[in-house]
Amino acid sequence: MKKIQTLDSVTIDKIAAGEVIERPASIVKELTENAIDAGATSINIEIVDGGITSIRISDNGEGIEKEDIRDAFLRHSTSKIKSAKDLFSIHTLGFRGEALSSIAAISMVELRTKTKDSDFGISYQIEGGKEKDFREIGTPIGTTFLIQQVFYNTPARRKFLKSPITEAGHINGYVTRLSLSHPEISFHFISNGQTKLHTSGSGKLKEVIFQVYGREIASELLEVSFKEEDLTIKGLIGKPIISRGNRSYENFYVNGRYVKSQILSKATEDAYKGYT
Repeated sequence: MKKIQTLDSVTIDKIAAGEVIERPASIVKELTENAIDAGATSINIEIVDGGITSIRISDNGEGIEKEDIRDAFLRHSTSKIKSAKDLFSIHTLGFRGEALSSIAAISMVELRTKTKDSDFGISYQIEGGKEKDFREIGTPIGTTFLIQQVFYNTPARRKFLKSPITEAGHINGYVTRLSLSHPEISFHFISNGQTKLHTSGSGKLKEVIFQVYGREIASELLEVSFKEEDLTIKGLIGKPIISRGNRSYENFYVNGRYVKSQILSKATEDAYKGYT
């Protein structure tokens, strides 16, 4: 029997990163959810080659305090919870504290951030989990992440990524669903220099639907609103004239998070029986 040994921290971080970061879309998901939790009202997402070459995410949120920056990249470091009892009252999109550590373990990362009470911002560079630079810079209030060369140091993982077009499609789908659940936030998504989605952040869901699905769909919608005790249901449903033969236009959200649910799909489809 081979001797049992304890893995070093670098190997542990890379293995853990593979569990959290499956593809570039995972990075976009983690960082945009962090931006929303930081109170951002405007989020810009720019990718090159499906996010494989680079991902740039900027927000106007509250930023990260200088003394917290290094700690933010440690595994299981988070500002969302303090103890196990907090797991029963989570109101944020993320809380595990694994995202930044995992992203830094498999890519080249530069963080630029500034809080409203700071005179200067901070630029922090970390590659493959190792710190490269930490210095003061001039930068707007908020946070910007520049992620380059995803899985550059884990070629086995990089090998299983799909084509840049496919990876960009995954990111586009995620940003689209996020914009529908947060019409109060302006999302600007750019792929290879071309704007794919730009919402106003006006808070009007119908405007976002117009941007995503076009005039034909947006003009044939009915508002839904129901409330009973602790349950609230609201949204928009389409008239039978714009019905589709698949579920690609169905989007369900529970507490602001996109979910796939056969129960919700069947309930909606049963309600439409006799009208389509």
